[in-house]
Amino acid sequence: MSFHSAAAQLVTLAAEGEEHGGNHNSLNPAITGGGALIILLLLLWITTRFNRDR
Repeated sequence: MSFHSAAAQLVTLAAEGEEHGGNHNSLNPAITGGGALIILLLLLWITTRFNRDR
């Protein structure tokens, strides 16, 4: 597959995405962001529990 044909396929795929809006009905940005924040805070808490030697 050449670079030109791969680029052409990506352009076609991107143009098709505009028709559908790109968002799924079940994806709520607030819930997705809140879930990511909770997971990151949990990972931060776990990391600080294992790093008590300082």
